[in-house]
Amino acid sequence: MSALDLPAFAEAARLRPVSVVQPGSTLPRAPYAAAETDVRGPAAQASLSSGSSVFRATWERGVVALEITTTAGTTRHVSRRHGRVSDVTSLAVSLTGPTVTAFVRTGSGASWTARAIVDLTQHESAPDVHDEGWLAGLAGDGDRAGTFGQLGLRDVRAVSRADGAAYHDDGRVLLTATSAGPAGFRSAHNSVWSFDPETLELAHRADLFFRRPERPGVFGDHASHLLLDDGEWLVAASTWGDFDRHTHPRVTTTLARLGGPAAPDGIRILDTTPLALPTAGLESVGRWDPHLVRTAEGWLVAFVSARRFFSFHPALAAGPDLDRLSLRSAARDRTATEGPILHRLGEQWRVLASDGRDNPRGRRAAYPVFDLDFVEQGAVRADYPSNIPWPTLITTPSGPMLIGFDGTPAGGPLLGYGTHGDLVVQRPASA
Repeated sequence: MSALDLPAFAEAARLRPVSVVQPGSTLPRAPYAAAETDVRGPAAQASLSSGSSVFRATWERGVVALEITTTAGTTRHVSRRHGRVSDVTSLAVSLTGPTVTAFVRTGSGASWTARAIVDLTQHESAPDVHDEGWLAGLAGDGDRAGTFGQLGLRDVRAVSRADGAAYHDDGRVLLTATSAGPAGFRSAHNSVWSFDPETLELAHRADLFFRRPERPGVFGDHASHLLLDDGEWLVAASTWGDFDRHTHPRVTTTLARLGGPAAPDGIRILDTTPLALPTAGLESVGRWDPHLVRTAEGWLVAFVSARRFFSFHPALAAGPDLDRLSLRSAARDRTATEGPILHRLGEQWRVLASDGRDNPRGRRAAYPVFDLDFVEQGAVRADYPSNIPWPTLITTPSGPMLIGFDGTPAGGPLLGYGTHGDLVVQRPASA
């Protein structure tokens, strides 16, 4: 099957699971936690704490505030534009990386809206929230406390077997996604979902957090690929968990081993080793979006290499094992293409990717299909939502399906980039 043998796809459905506290979860030993309280009177509060650090959301006299207590004392933070709100029915506080956020709901079925937000890296005497000693004392005060859920889902990929086939669990496809937080890269984390391609039921299954080989702490690294190789689960992830364009402009890739054979569920904190993706001959300041398959000849790893933040393109590594990879090819004519996915079309391995709108003219808002030398073979004909939606093709009993995401934000106007998106389901246009 070539790219031209694929049907044209059209949007069939959108899904958007939004939660502050992930339903049924417990507090993780990771800085991605939240507490909620149901408002029963004229005032309410919810808090997260460890040792002398307390992060408290309050609502009183129609004003939402964040109180941040550290060894230096307590400061109170109110948004002049967004802090006033009446008829609050639920109040929550979240810790997502170094970001503390106060959320409210104002009616039955209403979505969560952020009303105050604090970046702890700008706060005097703030704790290192990634430190495992500090995380061991993490506690929540409210009607519910647990792992932070998500404002949206992005970087969606099918969980696979090492040969590239989608992994099915009792008739469902497993997906990995980046669970969007309220403040971009550092506030997001990696999650696993089960998806029924017939009913479109989407259910949360796991949250994956990572330890790094080069520095202590637990991080919400994401933009990942989860695969089953010879009875053992591997997850390759991108180290976005502490990325800051000005203070920490570095992204690389890691590899964790989860055991097996059952697919992961619940909260997992994983030790990683470097996944050294080669960039010899490329002008590269960062690598992300790894996707792996094992063929009869060895491993193939598709990934993204950045010339600078943010000018980036897909590349491909190959080697007999994951410790001995060399650069095979790269799509050097792209400047905003990511989400590469190795997919077998007929007898040939192809690289599917997503051309963002910041690419050169003629290479925008499309899903190119490349051979392993990055010679373009065509494109997947499909709707192209906002942002840079990755093209995940899955096979279902009723035909092929394309799963992606978009840039639709959530959480209200106080928040900036990174709260996207909707999970976008596409079916053949004639179906």
